[in-house]
Amino acid sequence: MPRQHRHGRAGRSGPRRAAAALTSLLALAATGLVAGPAAAAPRDAGPCALPRTRAHHSLGLDTWNNAYPRPDHDLDAVMVFLSFPDSEPVVSPKVLTADHFPSTTRFFQRASYGAFTLRAHPQSRWVEMPHPSTWYGIQRDWGSERRGAYLHDAIKAADDQVDFSRYDIVYLVADPDAPGVDSDATKVVNFDRPVRVDGTDIRRVVTVFEEHPPDRNVLAHETGHVFDLADLYHRPEDGKGDWDTYVGDWDVMGSQFGLAPDLFGWHKWKLGWLGGDEIVCVQGSADLTLVPMAEEPVRGGSKGTRLAVIRTGADSALAVEARSATGNDRTTCAEGVLIYRIHNATPSGGGPVEVLDTHPDSDACWDRSVYPPLADAPLREGERYTVPGEHTRVEVAGRTPSGAWTVRITTGA
Repeated sequence: MPRQHRHGRAGRSGPRRAAAALTSLLALAATGLVAGPAAAAPRDAGPCALPRTRAHHSLGLDTWNNAYPRPDHDLDAVMVFLSFPDSEPVVSPKVLTADHFPSTTRFFQRASYGAFTLRAHPQSRWVEMPHPSTWYGIQRDWGSERRGAYLHDAIKAADDQVDFSRYDIVYLVADPDAPGVDSDATKVVNFDRPVRVDGTDIRRVVTVFEEHPPDRNVLAHETGHVFDLADLYHRPEDGKGDWDTYVGDWDVMGSQFGLAPDLFGWHKWKLGWLGGDEIVCVQGSADLTLVPMAEEPVRGGSKGTRLAVIRTGADSALAVEARSATGNDRTTCAEGVLIYRIHNATPSGGGPVEVLDTHPDSDACWDRSVYPPLADAPLREGERYTVPGEHTRVEVAGRTPSGAWTVRITTGA
């Protein structure tokens, strides 16, 4: 928008060898890697776990695409700051680092219930690019030739200062005040073939072109792509109109501006942060007590049941979870029980998740929400909702003294 455990330090390959390897950057794809080799399945992938498909960033979770680093352990990220000969930087790397960290680290620590820490390693000096910023033609829909040249130049210029073998994630941060830098161009670029530098394979980089200060949660969104999460927003064909019709405020992969940006429970299941008794596969009917998705568990205690899933087809499922004003969701517009569809064969940007609006005749938070019609989508206490076409009814009986939501889910004709 809008790796495995850290390997040992490899011997440096030298600028000439690195430059030769970087010629493969000219053959790259913005959408990049699709279904790759499978790794172990998530915890307790039962009958409600949709299979992974060849769709880009498929939400299937019976296996993990090991072409992507999985955040089930701490990962290290390097921040490389790029300047240009046509502009003298106004802000320092230290200031730009503070735009994104530690806030991005804290976002993922909260979302993972402390299971994952993103460790940032910002460089202290600017790395100068060989061409003026205007020469690269930086923009959202960037031509592959100039984009390839930008990536080639950036990694080659940084290789003297950075040992890329030490890091799992690469952020290339451009001087925000350079005249050719377009803040709408921030994105993850996946390489058709890994680039070999410093004895390690770089499969993708995050190109950061944000203004100072940047969009809120922008790096959390882009880093989600590094973990094989899909774009949940809808891009209109003409670029006009609403982008947030699928999920509204309800996940950072929909909008970094969302009022309730914590990751959906389905995403947390995929990433390995939920499993076991925290997920219930509903077949028939079930009475559940759902702990709010963003609520921090008691230290040393159980997370409680966080996600209910109803399998609706070979490639689809319904998910039910509670959302309350806590943690990453502390600025939410509405509290309640959220219901959404998952489609594992729908690619990134095509609507793989659809939040169901249980209050279709109203909206909320026009002054703050990215999409007010879905801002009040959750069911409230005493309400019930029958999912169209699925013979599934969700009833919210009330809340416990601790703030959990008591829910009855009934499936079948």
